[in-house]
Amino acid sequence: QSVRVCPGAQLDYPPAEHCGDAVLALFDEWGPVLEVWEGFAADNELRFRGSSGGLINALALYCLEQGGMRGALHVKARKDAPYLNESAISCSRSELLEGSGSRYAPASPCDRLHEVERGEKPVVFIGKPCDIAAANRAARERPELRQNLGLSIGLFCAGVPSLSGSMDLMQHLGSADPSQVRELRYRGHGWPGSMTVEATQADGQTHTASVSYATGWGEILQKKRQWRCHVCMDHTGELADLSVGDPWYRPVSEGDPGQSLLVVRTRRGQRILREAIQAGYVILERRSTSVLPASQQNLLRARGSLWGRLATLRLLGVPYPRYTNVRLFGIWLNRLNLRQKAQSFYGTATRILRKRLYSAERWEQFTAQDVSPAASAQGSESA
Repeated sequence: QSVRVCPGAQLDYPPAEHCGDAVLALFDEWGPVLEVWEGFAADNELRFRGSSGGLINALALYCLEQGGMRGALHVKARKDAPYLNESAISCSRSELLEGSGSRYAPASPCDRLHEVERGEKPVVFIGKPCDIAAANRAARERPELRQNLGLSIGLFCAGVPSLSGSMDLMQHLGSADPSQVRELRYRGHGWPGSMTVEATQADGQTHTASVSYATGWGEILQKKRQWRCHVCMDHTGELADLSVGDPWYRPVSEGDPGQSLLVVRTRRGQRILREAIQAGYVILERRSTSVLPASQQNLLRARGSLWGRLATLRLLGVPYPRYTNVRLFGIWLNRLNLRQKAQSFYGTATRILRKRLYSAERWEQFTAQDVSPAASAQGSESA
């Protein structure tokens, strides 16, 4: 049953004609787009702690306080091991704040969907595009779960680094021993925010070090993105009611408190967004739909590369995800230059050999106790 709902195995997208008033010119590349907005949380603390404008937590808070929902299922840092993530159902503003900011490490909010299914009231579901897809597929088979998914909010996602990415980041910031880390923050506290580690030194003093978002992501974390992310079709939460990301179409000014780009995907998302605006939880301005591709050119290139990557996997007999109701060849043909087209084949073949994707892997249960300075160094080299 888990394979039937796994978006890494197969995923069927609704055809354009089933998506109501979606902008057809954007559909093949960006999925259903009804509206595009830009703005931020009216609550200044939610905005400051968020990765960009704090919209996700502000919308979740509206649903809890005014929308009749009992909680928000999302991901936050583990208190005993802040370089790891855990799923949580937050039922108050203070709990939402604990989970604010991006988490550039493995996470799976779907592991608590059974609690959503058993609840008496709906829940907001917040996750990466693959989490949204998995929850939607599970809801097709379980009517009680479908009824209790009150709103889904997807995050724009360029790929999730493996745990060794976080280990490399902490080591880069002078905290080689994960057991001494008290906080690992990837985003937030301004836009786009810095990547920051707070750790306890041998003398008991607190060591704090930061690196810019551009350096942390561009030079450290993105190198450790998992293979699954390289064959993902959806990087912007196409199957969510609402999806949120960064408005990179404009440069970030010094001291910018942050704004988020918000894409309305469904009528339900549109209705709840209107209600949150009217209730004063979010401050938004309508944008042209052209702002979406202008903000996320890298995600468009990733989607364009997918046809070449999947073709290489098929040619070499390596398992690959099955996507239906999608047209990828035209994006590969029209959106990539010659070098990028060639790289979609060559790079994939190289990864197949380097990662031994042609052979089965043996998986073992992971616990926080498995992480030590020695294990971290080994993981950084082998990931």
